[in-house]
Amino acid sequence: MTKEEIKDLVNLFAETNITKIKIKEQDGFEIELQRDICCDIPAPVCPTTPAPQPINVNVVNEAKPSVSSKSDSLTINSPMVGTYYQAPSPGANPFVKVGTSVKKGDTIAIIEAMKIMNEIEAEFDCRISEILVADGQPVEFGMPLFAVEKL
Repeated sequence: MTKEEIKDLVNLFAETNITKIKIKEQDGFEIELQRDICCDIPAPVCPTTPAPQPINVNVVNEAKPSVSSKSDSLTINSPMVGTYYQAPSPGANPFVKVGTSVKKGDTIAIIEAMKIMNEIEAEFDCRISEILVADGQPVEFGMPLFAVEKL
C-alpha cells in the first residue's frame, strides 16, 4: 500500500461512521484503524435563546424646574450637559443650601461631564432661594439649577 493510499484510507475513515477497519495485504503489510465510540458522540447541543430584541422606551425627565413664587427671582443655569453634584465628594457637606448667600465666583455645585469634575461658580452675588435639581441628577445645557435672589 502506498503512502497516498494510506492517506486516502485515513481520510475515508475520518469521514464515515466506521469505528474499526483492518486491512491485510498478501505481502504481509497490515493496517488497523480504530476509534472510541464514546469520543465520536457529538457534544450535546445547548438550546440557544434568541437574542433580546430592542425595546422602545420613552424617557420622561420627572425633575422639572420649579417655578418660584417670587416674580423677581433669577436662576443660575447649567453651562453644560452632565451630572449635577451638590458636594465635592459623597458624604461631604453641600456647597450651598437654601438661604445661603454666595459671592460672585463662589463654587455652588459640580457638574461631571466626560469624567471631568467641573466646578460651577456663582455668576453674581446672590442668595439661594431654591435648589431645582437633585444630587446625582443628569442636567442639560441651560437647565436651571438654582433659583436665586440677587444681592
